[in-house]
Amino acid sequence: MSEYRLKRVENLIREQISGLIMQGVIKDPRVDTLLSVSRVKVSKDFGYADVFISSIRNEKRVDKSVIALNHAAGFIQHKLRGVLHLRNTPVLRFKRDNGIAEGFIMTQKLKELS
Repeated sequence: MSEYRLKRVENLIREQISGLIMQGVIKDPRVDTLLSVSRVKVSKDFGYADVFISSIRNEKRVDKSVIALNHAAGFIQHKLRGVLHLRNTPVLRFKRDNGIAEGFIMTQKLKELS
């Protein structure tokens, strides 16, 4: 598979899942609309997609949202099936990404130094 196609699929999955979260299509109350899909990593055979979720909220709330998204993974895969136009839709695995929180902490530390 070409690396370019892999990146296009990753970006499309990220955009679609972000839209589903922001529009409130996922009805689970544990899924916060302030969640951010920071990145998606698709395996080379398009079998799996690791979706990294981050938020500015506390870690416990993000962990609950990740658990809820893992429970709704089948529903989200069904929504992606019509958009991706692949033979098999990748199995989604949601994981917490600490990037935004760590960046916020680093910014606070830099402000304290100056």
